[in-house]
Amino acid sequence: MPSTELLIAFFVTTAIFAYIPGPAMLYAAAQTLARGRWAGLMAAFGIHLGGYIHVIAAAAGLSVLFHAVPMLYMAVKFAGAAYLAWLGISLFRSKAQGEAAMPGVEPKSGRRAFMESIAVEVLNPKTALFFLAFLPQFIDASAAFPIWVQFILLGTIVNLMFSSADVMCVLLAGAAITRLRRSSSAQRLMQRAGGALLVGLGAHLALQRG
Repeated sequence: MPSTELLIAFFVTTAIFAYIPGPAMLYAAAQTLARGRWAGLMAAFGIHLGGYIHVIAAAAGLSVLFHAVPMLYMAVKFAGAAYLAWLGISLFRSKAQGEAAMPGVEPKSGRRAFMESIAVEVLNPKTALFFLAFLPQFIDASAAFPIWVQFILLGTIVNLMFSSADVMCVLLAGAAITRLRRSSSAQRLMQRAGGALLVGLGAHLALQRG
C-alpha cells in the first residue's frame, strides 16, 4: 500500500471532496423530497453501487476511452442528463402521495429510486473521469500490491466516504420534511421541488463544459 503520509493526504482530500455539496448529494436530497426518507436512502445506496462500476472501470483503464473518444464521452454525458431530466419531469407530473397511502407506496418508491440511481450514476461520465484523475495521485507503483488492487481498495474507500455524505444529506432532508408530511399540499410542493431539482441537475450536467 502507499506510504502513511500518502494515505493521510488521501483521506483528508477525499473527505473534503466527499462533503462538498455535489450532484450526488443533491440527487439524493431530491429523491427524499419527492418520495420520502426511505426512497432517499435507497437512492444513496443505488449511487453507491453504481460508483463501483466506475471504480472497476478506472482499475481496468476503461475510463481512458472518454479521453480517447470525445464523442463517446459526450454521448454518455447527454444520455445521463436526459435521463435525469426525464426522472424530474416524471416526479413533477405524478400525483402526490397522501399520508394514508404511504405504507403501501413507500417500498415501491424505494425500489424505483434504487434502480434509477444506479442508472444515473453509471451514466455520469464525470464520476469516471474523477476516479481516473484522482486515484492515480495516491497510487504507489513500488508498493507490494499491484496497481489495479490499489485502484480497487482506494476507490472503495472513496465510494464509501462519498456515500456517507449522501446518507447524511438524506437524513437532514428527511428531518426537515417530517413536519410537513401530514399536509397534502406541502407534500405536493416537496414532490415538485424534488422533480425540479432533478431537471436542474440534468440541465447542469448537459451544459457543463468538459
